[in-house]
Amino acid sequence: MAYAERGVSAPPEVVFNTATDPDRISSWLPEPLLSSEPAREGDAGQLRARWTARGADWSAELQVEPVDAGGSRLRLELGGGGGDVDRLADEALNSLAREVADNLQAG
Repeated sequence: MAYAERGVSAPPEVVFNTATDPDRISSWLPEPLLSSEPAREGDAGQLRARWTARGADWSAELQVEPVDAGGSRLRLELGGGGGDVDRLADEALNSLAREVADNLQAG
C-alpha cells in the first residue's frame, strides 16, 4: 500500500468533482482502476472516493479536505502495482492536480 499527499489551490468540491468525473478519470487514475465506479462519501470536512478493480488487487482511496485560503489537501492511498506503487501514487496526484488546474482554466 502506498500513500501520497499534496496541496492544490482549488476548493475541495472542484477537486473532488474533477477526480470523480468519468470524462477526466483516465487522465489521473491508474489504468487497472478505470473500469471501476467510485464509491463516494463525505461531509463538510472531508470528501472521499474509493475505487476497487474487479478481478485484480488494485484499489484506491482519495480523500479531499479543505485547507486555509480556499485550497485543498489531497491524500491518495493506492494498493496494487507491485514495487512501483509509491511512484504511481505520486504520479496520480500530480496528474490530478494538472487536471484540476485545466478544469479551473476552462471554467
